[in-house]
Order: sequence, then structure tokens, then C-alpha cells
Amino acid sequence: MDHIFNFYIGATPERVWHVLTSEEGVKSTFFNSVIRSTFQVGDDLAYVGPGNDGPETVHVYGKVLAFEPQQVFSFLEHPGPSYRPNHAELQSRVTFKLEPVGGCTRLTLINDQWTENHPSNANASQDWPMILSNIKTYAETGKTLDFGY
Repeated sequence: MDHIFNFYIGATPERVWHVLTSEEGVKSTFFNSVIRSTFQVGDDLAYVGPGNDGPETVHVYGKVLAFEPQQVFSFLEHPGPSYRPNHAELQSRVTFKLEPVGGCTRLTLINDQWTENHPSNANASQDWPMILSNIKTYAETGKTLDFGY
């Protein structure tokens, strides 16, 4: 199942892009993880932060597919090695698209191209709205949501 979400954010595309790609923004909205990448198409990417393997847990890793500032950020992703023994076989594509709409920004997230029986697909419909709500709140207010953990 593909997942598509549209969020309207009361911030400029530049501000939303900063939240999606800067160390400060990612750490604030992706549960203390950071992105490790050159952001060059074809290069490696990893979301790394506290987790099962300690402070340097790889939560997601993959390859950058597209990186056009304030417009699109797309990557192939695999779950981190500590989550699934067959992590390298499991894959999906994540795409963030930004579009100015009046005085706000439409953030579209598409999570598709799932490998068959990918166990994370079932949770994506719950996990992405939490992350996207956190991105929206942070871009608009500079604060994050308290999810209780």
C-alpha cells in the first residue's frame, strides 16, 4: 500500500526545507536523529540517533534519488540493521515535495515502491502523520510536539 499525505504549513518553503534537511530541524522532528548524507543523487543516506544500538543507531538507510532545494527530496530506504535481520531486502521510496500555496507551503509526502510483505508498511499510516505534524509544528512555532516518549 502506498502512503500519500498532504500538510499545509504556515511557513515558507525555505523554512520547511530547513526543518527537513538541517541537523537542527531533523534532530528536533525525527526523535533526536540526524541525517548523514552528502545529499548528492546516488550517495548514501542514513537517519542515525538514539535507539536499539545506543546513540548511533541506524534507523533508516538508503540512497538519495533526488535533492532539489525547497522543491523535492527523495530517497530509497531500508530499515536499520537492528530492526530486521533481512533489512537489505526490505525497501521503499520516500519523497518529500514542497510547493508554495499562497502564504504557506504544501508538504506532500509519498511513501511508495514497497517491497512485498515489508513489515514497516503497516505502521507507516500511523508513524508518518506524527512526524509530519511535528515538522509542521516546528516549522510554524519552533517547538515540537510532546508524544509522551
